[in-house]
Amino acid sequence: MGSPKGTRSVEQAFDEAAPEYDAWVRQALPTYEELFSVAVELIPYPTDAAISVADLGAGSGLFSQRVLSSYPDARFTLFDASRAMLGRAGRRFAGSSDRFTFVEQRLERFSEPQRFDLAISSLSIHHLEHPAKQNLFRKICAALRPGSAFINVDQVRGDSPFGDLYWSTWLAKVRESGAPEPRIQASVERRREFDRDASLLEQLDWLQQAGFEADCIYKHYFVAVFLALK
Repeated sequence: MGSPKGTRSVEQAFDEAAPEYDAWVRQALPTYEELFSVAVELIPYPTDAAISVADLGAGSGLFSQRVLSSYPDARFTLFDASRAMLGRAGRRFAGSSDRFTFVEQRLERFSEPQRFDLAISSLSIHHLEHPAKQNLFRKICAALRPGSAFINVDQVRGDSPFGDLYWSTWLAKVRESGAPEPRIQASVERRREFDRDASLLEQLDWLQQAGFEADCIYKHYFVAVFLALK
């Protein structure tokens, strides 16, 4: 997703990272539990609703798993460019396979005639170039039914001096968590190659231009939870 600076594609990078990704992301996000608890709390439906959910850049299905735990009658379509990540997601939801559909697709190519009740995404859209982010937000809005929501957990750019603060704080916290240094450096390299972070205000503006009412509900340094209502 997005044109890489290095020689790998983002799909290759996350295919390689797939076996360790679930363990890594909990160490890489010091407030992982709170981030995703807030994200699920924002879903504007009763928990017995049989909602249709699009998970964009779904990876191994961690966000969908959190939603499924609260919405056991929901149906999910998971989109991701990494075959290895979707394979892990397929194994995760093997017991509920009748309610899960998996689509191997870059986010830039997302275009669904199906209408969803909820769109979710986590730690994925920041890989897109900024015009592609804006285009995706418009496509997500078009794919949602009126009165529905898009919940995005993603990185935000901190402009100087805040960018340096975000980075140094992250390195300190992730090392304190006990993460192995090779895993940290692999993440640093992926960030160098593939991350195209946008500021919080830019992302809110793009969501509003796409047709949403949007706000940042939670933020911890460089990770934010965005709620966009159609």
